[in-house]
Amino acid sequence: MPDADDVRRIALSLPDTTEKIAWAMPTFRVAGKMFATLPEDETSIAVRCPKEERDELVLSEPAKFWIADHEAGFAWVRVRLGALEDDGELHDILADSWRQAAPSRLLDTYPELGLPAAD
Repeated sequence: MPDADDVRRIALSLPDTTEKIAWAMPTFRVAGKMFATLPEDETSIAVRCPKEERDELVLSEPAKFWIADHEAGFAWVRVRLGALEDDGELHDILADSWRQAAPSRLLDTYPELGLPAAD
């Protein structure tokens, strides 16, 4: 089961990513734009997720994903770390969120990031 250390290690391995404390929690940013947070007790993460996909994701895997009340109006979803299969799934989720925040110059340089691992 991935934990907060895994979140930090994987997030910081993504290109041009930095960690910054905001709202008393670690946040991860690509080129200054936030793509993940490690809220409160560090048992979950918040990541970018298009609103049109978010509800379906939460309905399909409610034990893994949910929407925090204060994030309902934004394109973010919470992920329970304990419900993830492994570091690979965590990487895919963080990389997808990174891709949504990354500037086009990084997307052009790293087109494979954000795409789920091939089975």
